[in-house]
Amino acid sequence: MQSRLRYIAAATVSVLALTASGAALAGSFAIRSGQSAEGLGMAYAGAASGGIGLGSMAWNPATITMFPGRNSNWNATYIAPNGDYTPTSTTRLGSPVGPPTTALGGSPAGTGNLGGDGAFVPASFSAWQLTDRLWIGVTSTAPFGLRSKTDNYHAGQTYGRSAKVRTINIAPTIGYQVNDWLAVGAAVQGQFIKTNLKQATGVGPAATSAILDGDSIDFGYRLGVTLTPMKGTTIGVGYRSSIRQTLDGTFNTGGPLTFPIKANLNLPDSIVVGVSHQISDQWQVHLGYEWTNWSRFRNIPIVNKLTGAAFTSLNFQYDDSHFVSAGVEYRLNRDLTLRAGVGYEWSPVNDRNRTVFISDNDRLWLGVGGSYQVTEKIKLDLGYSFLHVKKATVNYGGAHPQQGPIFYQAEAKPYIHIVSAGLTYRWDNPAEAIPAAPVVRKY
Repeated sequence: MQSRLRYIAAATVSVLALTASGAALAGSFAIRSGQSAEGLGMAYAGAASGGIGLGSMAWNPATITMFPGRNSNWNATYIAPNGDYTPTSTTRLGSPVGPPTTALGGSPAGTGNLGGDGAFVPASFSAWQLTDRLWIGVTSTAPFGLRSKTDNYHAGQTYGRSAKVRTINIAPTIGYQVNDWLAVGAAVQGQFIKTNLKQATGVGPAATSAILDGDSIDFGYRLGVTLTPMKGTTIGVGYRSSIRQTLDGTFNTGGPLTFPIKANLNLPDSIVVGVSHQISDQWQVHLGYEWTNWSRFRNIPIVNKLTGAAFTSLNFQYDDSHFVSAGVEYRLNRDLTLRAGVGYEWSPVNDRNRTVFISDNDRLWLGVGGSYQVTEKIKLDLGYSFLHVKKATVNYGGAHPQQGPIFYQAEAKPYIHIVSAGLTYRWDNPAEAIPAAPVVRKY
């Protein structure tokens, strides 16, 4: 009973300690790289098939059945994005041939580094085997997040001075091993989101900021299945539902007036597929594919709760995103496993809808990492990824979904460094594990 209480306490602490902020590391403001140090080292290949350890639960809840006994995993990830917009033409008022904003007190300068000093993103996962077929657990992650801060005084400040999006997603999870080749899983997602957006009300250095602030707690679900068609091979499919965040907050117009507002944020659903194959006692290979339904993230009316009328609308007009990855692991000896992976993502953001808050574009992932089994109860993970992002242009030239009276064009050359450390602890005695554990499992 004491060991059970320690396990429950640790899982609870990991949930309550979670705070999330960060730069966008998947399409738009989604965060993939903060979920698992083990996964980061392989560009998240095999995430749906249990290839990235306990962190796989965030993609496919059925993978919980791949980990016998009682286990917890904690991760801390540091994200260091680099991206700043430099104007590529004179910023003008009213039209592409209108008067330069510098003649009206405007700045010719660029945004400065949007990522600032970077951000830490934590995540934790716990799994508890109850019988030879039944598991329960909990995940605490930050699936969406953004911290983007421009120089207060820059050429495109009427389109953005700063943006913060923070999420905390807590998902109780259950998994059931139907037979030797099939397992199913489900999770209920409770997600808190807080947003804060600022943009200048004018082009001059003394311009005040209009501030939009809101938060909400809403719910969704995850479903998953794993198949073991032959010994050493696992196929996993996971689905994460959309969460409709019903934001409640305030809108300050840049002066003495502040209004209560509401807004509906339809965050995307996604499907992820993974394949993991154990070639030998030393070699494992993993493949992954993820589709995210960003095209549902279109127009967001900001509604005045006093009148029922919309102040404005945040128009994103995103496309769907696609991510593919491949990874390999080599078990050097009983305790040390090395891994590497490569991935490519087609972003939902393009040259038509890109904003000054996010210098996002298609990106190449390169990851390396390793795990060390310190004792039979403790395992340490370390992962690193470099993301090379294609050149990103922003074009408020008349056709932008959020076009205003300022005509602004700029270019960024983004790249991102990510490093993550993880610790896995097994609370029970492996020698006393419940028998008839799954045929295929992570090392």
